[in-house]
Amino acid sequence: MTALVIVDLSPTDAENLSAYSSEAASTLVSFGGEFIAKGDIHILHGESPFQKKVVIQFPSREKALDWYNSAAYQAIIPLRDSGMRSQFHLLG
Repeated sequence: MTALVIVDLSPTDAENLSAYSSEAASTLVSFGGEFIAKGDIHILHGESPFQKKVVIQFPSREKALDWYNSAAYQAIIPLRDSGMRSQFHLLG
């Protein structure tokens, strides 16, 4: 079954976020991950401490976890954390 990684984020450093985004995209390929939505959020109800959302689709929950735990992705987490405040959620 398809799985989604949903990222809520607020940028803290545009340059580091741009570098992270570029590197993160290349880590998705071997796990079958693809961006299906990303951008500013428009809140219809409630509150959110985050400004943006990214939705990444994977062929399975296992592939999503394999991607997140991969050496390639783990190596860029310091860059991620210096470029944004975020929460990552796995659905599916």
